[in-house]
Amino acid sequence: MFGKLGWMEILVIVLLLVVLFGHAKIPGMMKNLANGLKVFKKEMKTDSKKAEPAKKESKPAPKKKPAGRRVQKKK
Repeated sequence: MFGKLGWMEILVIVLLLVVLFGHAKIPGMMKNLANGLKVFKKEMKTDSKKAEPAKKESKPAPKKKPAGRRVQKKK
C-alpha cells in the first residue's frame, strides 16, 4: 500500500498536515503517538509474561446460602 507513494505524494500529505494542524501542534501529536506506542509495547511484553504462569487450575467459589426472610419465634 505505502510502496506506491512517491516523494511528491508524501510531501503533499506533510504540507496538508501542516496547514490543517499548524506547525506548533505536530510535534506534540508525534510525542503522544510515540508515548502510546511505548505503552503498547510495554503492555504486550508484560501480558505475555502474565499468560505463562496463569495455567494453574482455579478452585470454584464456595456456595453462599440464599438470603431469605428471617422469622423470629415468639416466646
